[in-house]
Amino acid sequence: MAETSTTTLQAPRDESTEVAQPPSRRRWIIIAVVLILVLVAIGFWWHSTYYEDTDDAQINGHLIQISSRINGQVIKVNVVENQQVNKGDLIAELDPRDYDVAIENAKAALASAEAAAMAAKVAVPITSINTGSNLASAGSDVSAATAGISQAQSQLAAAHAKVVQAEANNAKAQSDLQRYKPLVEKDVISKQQYDAAVASADAAKASVDDAHANEKAAGDAVRVASEKASQAQAQLKYAQTGPQQVAAQNARYKQAEAEVQKAQAQLDQANLNREYTRIVAPAAGIITRKSVEINQNVSTGQNMLTLVSLEDLWVTANFKETQLKHMGPNQAVTIKVDATGKEYDGYVKQIGGATGSVLSLFPPENATGNYVKVVQRVPVRIDFKDLNGEDPNHALRPGLSVEPKVSVK
Repeated sequence: MAETSTTTLQAPRDESTEVAQPPSRRRWIIIAVVLILVLVAIGFWWHSTYYEDTDDAQINGHLIQISSRINGQVIKVNVVENQQVNKGDLIAELDPRDYDVAIENAKAALASAEAAAMAAKVAVPITSINTGSNLASAGSDVSAATAGISQAQSQLAAAHAKVVQAEANNAKAQSDLQRYKPLVEKDVISKQQYDAAVASADAAKASVDDAHANEKAAGDAVRVASEKASQAQAQLKYAQTGPQQVAAQNARYKQAEAEVQKAQAQLDQANLNREYTRIVAPAAGIITRKSVEINQNVSTGQNMLTLVSLEDLWVTANFKETQLKHMGPNQAVTIKVDATGKEYDGYVKQIGGATGSVLSLFPPENATGNYVKVVQRVPVRIDFKDLNGEDPNHALRPGLSVEPKVSVK
């Protein structure tokens, strides 16, 4: 049996065609997956190296408790719950009549104090002039009184000399009378001569009495002059206190000026109390927890409502302690707000002084030995760079959740 061979003809291979064939689809998928993983790894590394973020963050603000600074009755309320107000808007009014009366009383007291101060001021130069005049006059009076004493003493000496002279004349006249008496009895002398001697003796005796009276009057004049001199000395001593009197009047003037200042302060306080009857918003915000009503009597410090400020807002972000290694003040922050869907620019203001667990109402006690290490969180304050520019309509509210991302490098 003859073998039959079959020859199969193959087409010649084209090497250029084989090289130009594209890679398989599986290879492209693998390459794409690897590239995506690499990019994700690079992105994760980049983010973890240059940024720190957290979703445990919220917006904080000031809750202003608005209360009355004076006692009074509410006569008008201009706001309702959840109303937005601007700084300076009138919230409520108290009855001002009592404080109007207080202002009038304070004005009257001020006018009275000013009048008293003016009178005291005018009295200062008058007192100075009077004390100077009194001092000069008192000095003259002392000199005159001293001279009067000398003159009175001289008159007393002269009166005493006349007394001595009168007594001598009287003694001579009495002696002559005694000699003439026996002579007239014997008719040695005439009766006429004897009568002349008697008259002369009587006149001499009367002269003695008159001289004694003049001496007594001169003594009284010396005593009066001495008293005048003592009085003049007392006046001089009083006049010498002129500087002290001027100082005392100046002190009274200063006291009157102090009373003016006191009255002015009382008037200022009365005007302030009158202004306090108008209760205005201290900042822009939202009215909440309103408890004031018309005709309600309020007292000093009584809370009337709460104002949620929308002007001074910041973010409190609780970062893990492992995220704080490269974090510090003034680092740029991007703040994403869930409620608005927008991002805002901010910066790290400060890092809290303790962890949240330490600042809690019941701090953990780890002295029992049952300790499990837990990553702690530290509050970080983040401020907005331009809150009014980025949030002109005050869409942000305290308590809103945010996601801050801090650029740490």
